Amino acid sequence: MYTQLIADSKENREMLQKYDKCDKYDYIAAVGCGAIGGIIDIFLVGAPGNSTLGNWTDKQIDNIVISFSKKMGWKPAETKSNNVKSAIGFLERNFRVNYDQRHTADVGNIFSMSARDHHMKSLAHSPDPIGLFFSILNQFTNTAAFLDGGEIIMINSSTSELQGGNFVAKLFCGIVNWFGHLMSDVAGSSGAIGRGSGIVIPFYELFGLCNFGKFNVGKDKQNLATIAVRAFKEGYDFRFGVAQAIPIVIMDLSIRLIWSLRRHFQYGMPVKDCVPTRKHADLRVMLLIGNGTLCVMDGVEAGIMSGGNALVFFMRLNIIAWFRFAILVLKEVFIRVGIQDVFQCVIESYKRINEALLSYLYELETIDISLFKQETEKYNRIVNMFATVTSDEELAIKLLDVYEDFGFNKPWKGDFDEFMSNKESTLVFE
Repeated sequence: MYTQLIADSKENREMLQKYDKCDKYDYIAAVGCGAIGGIIDIFLVGAPGNSTLGNWTDKQIDNIVISFSKKMGWKPAETKSNNVKSAIGFLERNFRVNYDQRHTADVGNIFSMSARDHHMKSLAHSPDPIGLFFSILNQFTNTAAFLDGGEIIMINSSTSELQGGNFVAKLFCGIVNWFGHLMSDVAGSSGAIGRGSGIVIPFYELFGLCNFGKFNVGKDKQNLATIAVRAFKEGYDFRFGVAQAIPIVIMDLSIRLIWSLRRHFQYGMPVKDCVPTRKHADLRVMLLIGNGTLCVMDGVEAGIMSGGNALVFFMRLNIIAWFRFAILVLKEVFIRVGIQDVFQCVIESYKRINEALLSYLYELETIDISLFKQETEKYNRIVNMFATVTSDEELAIKLLDVYEDFGFNKPWKGDFDEFMSNKESTLVFE
């Protein structure tokens, strides 16, 4: 029966939609894959400082930094050192920025900051669009932007001049400088003892705005922003975020693989209809259930291990999994209520507008610009000439001159007065 679904018809699409609904085996597979991801998260990810996968991702990030440094010109033989600290030192010297203040004294004692948390409080150190925006802003305006106490703080900061002969070139150099400096910080600093403080997980810096709540941390009560900063200082950084993403990737790929295999081998559908994309409702539901299962296991484990300490609970929480679960829920809600269709219509409209503009641009490219300039200059001269006319007689003379200049055939022959006095004469416009 499924071999008849190859044709793209309304009837076949309706039949396909029947199989875009989960059965009990889909639910079992989704829960099972989510549970596997949860087990990996509990026993191999854990918390910073006590994470098997975290130690592995630390080494992989170190290797990436070393490889990047070599591509940028670092030569270990000359420095007689082939470790990550030496590579970081090379990047720090070659990708200097003006927003790299590290201590409270560096920011005029305006707020509290240390070498262990300045990568979180400095907005330009974030590996996301927010960080890129503030990095470019800071480099062009000689400022530094920080987020502390729920407020954005801007301070003046001196810097060396950006390279580049024009604005576009300087912008490009600023972006390269931002990325190079992030690479120098992602594995800690060259002078750090031990693991060092890396950079934040993308958008993690926004926790600095969460200056609310009172959560138990030992004998103290602290808000969410303070807890997030303390977790970062304890190693909850980009490297640990990579470790957190591993069980999510395993869970996601397992669900997609099972979905594709069932669709092809059990239902006999062609391979092109077994590509796991978000247009299939049953796959979206399976991913939601799998991710939800992982989050439930992660939350329960974090609650048990924390013993009521909000900081320990936060550090054991897989923030990547919870963020992805929230995104999946929002996307599914948008699709169910039709908002996704509205967005798609808007996108298609912009595509059609772009195609029309490209067609118009192609037509403009076929115009002879030099000939157009010559013609417009001639018309401009005529307009200026008419502007100086002071009488009807002079206007008539000017009009005749224009006819001769352009080579137009006059609608009468001979003398105009004699032509008009003849009742049988006819004006002929060519």
